[in-house]
Amino acid sequence: MQEYETTINVKWQITIPQEILRLMHLSPGDKVLLKVADGTLQINKPSSKLLAGFGAVNPRQKPENFQVIRKAVENGVAEEVVSEI
Repeated sequence: MQEYETTINVKWQITIPQEILRLMHLSPGDKVLLKVADGTLQINKPSSKLLAGFGAVNPRQKPENFQVIRKAVENGVAEEVVSEI
C-alpha cells in the first residue's frame, strides 16, 4: 500500500495525485464515491452499470405528477388481483 500526501487549499479542496488517478482509471468528469468511517476517507469509482442508464428515460411531463402515477399503479395492481379471483 502506498501513501500519498496532498494539501487542503483555501477552498477546502484537495488534488488527487495523478498516479492515483491512473491506478483507478479515472478521467476528468468521472464521478467518485466518498465514504468516511472511523476517521478514514475512502474513494471508490462507482459501477459504470449503475450510472449507464442515468437520465436515459425522459419524464412525460415536468414536473412528474407522482400522485397520478401512483394511482395508475394502484389501479393496475387492483385489476390484476381481481382478475386472479
